[in-house]
Amino acid sequence: MLHYIWIIFQAIIGFHLVFPLLLLLIYLLRRKGIFIPVKVEQEPDYAIIVTAYEQTQLLPSVVQSLLRLHYNRYMIYIVADNCDISGLHFTDERVVLLRPETVLASNTRSHFYAIRRFVRPHERLTIIDSDNLVDPEYLNRLNEAFGKGFIAVQGVRKPENLDTVYAQLDAARDIYYHFYDGKILFGAGSSATLAGSGMAFTTALYRESLEHLDITGAGFDKVLQAAIVKRGNRIAYQEAAIVYDKKTSQAGQLVAQRARWINTWFRYFPQGFGMISKGIIRADPNRLLFGIVLLRPPLFIFLILSFICGVANIFVNPVATVVWVCGFFLFSFGFMLALWLSETDKRIYRSLQHIPQFVYYQIKALLKVKSANKYSVATRHVAEEKEKE
Repeated sequence: MLHYIWIIFQAIIGFHLVFPLLLLLIYLLRRKGIFIPVKVEQEPDYAIIVTAYEQTQLLPSVVQSLLRLHYNRYMIYIVADNCDISGLHFTDERVVLLRPETVLASNTRSHFYAIRRFVRPHERLTIIDSDNLVDPEYLNRLNEAFGKGFIAVQGVRKPENLDTVYAQLDAARDIYYHFYDGKILFGAGSSATLAGSGMAFTTALYRESLEHLDITGAGFDKVLQAAIVKRGNRIAYQEAAIVYDKKTSQAGQLVAQRARWINTWFRYFPQGFGMISKGIIRADPNRLLFGIVLLRPPLFIFLILSFICGVANIFVNPVATVVWVCGFFLFSFGFMLALWLSETDKRIYRSLQHIPQFVYYQIKALLKVKSANKYSVATRHVAEEKEKE
C-alpha cells in the first residue's frame, strides 16, 4: 500500500513540473485569446477603486497616474482605511476621497464601501492597489476584452521597480505566472487567474460574486475568481492593459507578504476539487484547467517536494531519479521560455543566480503561515524606503 501511495504522490507532484508545457501545447493548438484593437462608439463608465490601509504616502502619485488616462468617463474612489488623510488634497472632481468611520481591514469591505457611495451607477469597475501606476491606455485596452463579450478581465502587472535582487526575483516570478496562468491558460480555453489588482469587472458581476460574503485577510481574489468560473464565465487576459506594480525590495517585506499568500493557498486550494469534477462532468475545459491551477502548490513548495522525491529515488528507484531530472529540465525550460517570450529586463536574468536565497525566505514565510493574517493587509513600502536610508 505504501508503495502505491508513494507512486501516486510522486505523480501528483511531478505533474506540476510539466503542466506549464502541456498548457502551452494546448494554447498553440488553439491559437486564441489575442484581442485586436477595436473602436468603442460610446465609452463605458468606469469606477476605479483604490484601496489604502494605514499608508497614504504613495496615493498622490497613484491618483496623478490615473488622471492621465486617455479616457473620459470614469471616477476615482479612494478608500483610505485606518489612514490619516489630513495631508491628502485632491481638487479634480473625478476623485472621491473616502475615509471609513470604523476600521475595515479588508479589501472587499473597502470595495463595497466605495460601491455603496458611487456618485452615479458605473457599468464597470476596476481595482487598483495604492502602490500601482497605470498605463494611459489602460481603460481603452480593457474595453477591447469587454467588447468581445467578457465580463471579467485581468490585465498585466509589470514591475515598477527593479532596485534590489528581491524585486528582480519577485518580477521573474510574476512574469512566469502572467505567462502561464494568464496568457497561456486563457488562450488554452480556461480563465486567467486574478492578481489582486489591474483587474476589471462589470459592476453587476462583482456584486453578485462577493456582496453576500465577508472576506477578511488576504485572498479575496481567490474567492472572486472561483465564483466567476463556477458561474460558467471566463476571465479574459488582456496583456495590453498594463498596471505598474511596486515589487518587494526587502527580505522582511518578502517574508510577510509571502506568508499571507501561502496562507491564502492553504485556505482556498480545496476549491479546485469541485472545479475539476464539474469540468469533467460538463466537459468544460474552463473549469477543468482552472481547477488544476487552483490545486497547484506555490512554486517553491512543489519544487522542494520534487527535489526530495528525486533524491529519495536515488536509494529507492534510480530509474525514477532520471525521470525526475528530466522533469526538472522541462520545468526549467518552461520557466526560461516564459522569460524569453516576455519583455524581461536583463537584471532579472542576472538575479536568477540568487534563487536559492529567495527560496530560503519563502521557507521562512511558510513557517509563519499560521500567523500570516496578523500581518498588515498591505505591503509596507514606506518601511522599505526607511531601511534603504
